[in-house]
Amino acid sequence: MIPLVSRLSRQRAIMRKPRAAVGSGHRKQAASQEGRQKRAKNNSQAKPSACDACAGMIPECPGAPAGLARQPEEVVLQASVSSYHVFRDLAEVTAFRGSLLSWYDQEKRDLPWRRRAEDEVDLDRRAYAVWVSEVMLQQTQVATVINYYTGWMKKWPTLQDLASASLEEVNQLWAGLGYYSRGRRLQEGARKVVEELGGHMPHTAETLQQFLPGVGRYTAGAIASIAFGQATGVVDGNVARVLCRVRAIGADPNSTLVSQQLWGLAQQLVDPARPGDFNQAAMELGATVCTPQRPLCSQCPVESLCRARQRVERERLLASGSLSSSPDVEECAANTGQCHLCLPPSEPWDQTLGVVNFPRKASRKPPREESSATCVLEQPGALGAQILLVQRPNSGLLAGLWEFPSVTWEPSEQLQRKALLQELQRWAGPLPATRLRHLGEVVHTFSHIKLTYQVYGLALEGQTPVTTVPPGARWLTQEEFHTAAVSTAMKKVFRVYQGQQPGTCMGSKRSQVSSPCSRKKPRMGQQVLDNFFRSHISTDGHSLNSAAQ
Repeated sequence: MIPLVSRLSRQRAIMRKPRAAVGSGHRKQAASQEGRQKRAKNNSQAKPSACDACAGMIPECPGAPAGLARQPEEVVLQASVSSYHVFRDLAEVTAFRGSLLSWYDQEKRDLPWRRRAEDEVDLDRRAYAVWVSEVMLQQTQVATVINYYTGWMKKWPTLQDLASASLEEVNQLWAGLGYYSRGRRLQEGARKVVEELGGHMPHTAETLQQFLPGVGRYTAGAIASIAFGQATGVVDGNVARVLCRVRAIGADPNSTLVSQQLWGLAQQLVDPARPGDFNQAAMELGATVCTPQRPLCSQCPVESLCRARQRVERERLLASGSLSSSPDVEECAANTGQCHLCLPPSEPWDQTLGVVNFPRKASRKPPREESSATCVLEQPGALGAQILLVQRPNSGLLAGLWEFPSVTWEPSEQLQRKALLQELQRWAGPLPATRLRHLGEVVHTFSHIKLTYQVYGLALEGQTPVTTVPPGARWLTQEEFHTAAVSTAMKKVFRVYQGQQPGTCMGSKRSQVSSPCSRKKPRMGQQVLDNFFRSHISTDGHSLNSAAQ
């Protein structure tokens, strides 16, 4: 083992290097090897690295010229980060790449977007297929995305197909996937590529981020590396967790300093020969092995390089008395409470968490709470009952989607009913106020808003159906409603309405409303007891079963 003093001297020398070297130093070392040199040369011509190519276009890129505004952060980074938290030499980087890619080749999941990326020879189609998958996978689980992705690519297999679609069609297919602005921006991007870029996708992470609406640093890097083979690293939630554990980074992963460090590590590690596979392998590792709560460390291909695992072993030996208090085991050279990447002094090592100490859960603001009243207005129609929907504005939350007429919450029931009736009459004309019924409530949490809907219902029976409505409103059958561009929240509202109608029993557990028909049917023995007592109790009394309820 290298003496601590020698290691510290080498660490200081490394940390004095310019920040740009974090992302490209491994390629300079690899150039001395003949095979690597030829591959690096080819990649430098056809696939420029993110740090070399951005030249200040992306100010947050670790290797970009920072200018005066970034110099103080450079000083902080160099002064506060020990090389314990980085990969110090080519041997470590090469071992990490090789182990991760070998594991990925054996264990990767068979996913439809991966098959398309591997089989598609047309670069624009390949990039489009990757783009769609990456946008859908943002904040959404793989299992949920698969069917949406398959349906999307079947309906719009090319950029040109998507560009010619209507926003209504896009919202309709996206309905239920959440974060609805993603679908709208995806279509805006497709139209821009077709109308302004001659139908050809930008080929680098820098130009993808520059020209395509809604494409940020991660998505641009994923498209560029997977579709075009650009050697650029990516950092999403899964990759961030893997890197934090492998290099024992315990500080808030959302902080500027930690974010810069993670992007630098990702750029340092990405394999120039297989950048797309490497980035997908890192994401796959975080999704299936290095999971947030129950990581499968024994199945991890880079366990021997993981500083979090080394820390677990060190703490175990110290606790058992098998190791002296000053062991010759590597740890952060700045382990004095001053390192900005180590666990903060306010949140010391928790023996019960093990590797899950890294990264510590980032602090998040609770969603703000809002309330709204919404009404399902129903009338008879030639093809069955119809319900009224109105379209939301083209910007803001749930832009362009359809919903039941709604108003903001009022402090009293009387004011609430009055405001809701006025809104309904704005769309459907005069209505019988006495038929407006309160049915319950639905609570739905969006990314930053916890919205409580007070659900009302109004059925128009025995009067002439409303046949004309203003622009922005329409009547739909129940079957049409379920395939329309409506949010999950509105589907929950409709389930509450259905559960309260005579002869229906379709209440939703998630709607937080209980109706008599939604209760479980008593068992046979309970029914016998109920019938016995009903025959011995006067008709104006309650059965034991009813009393218990």
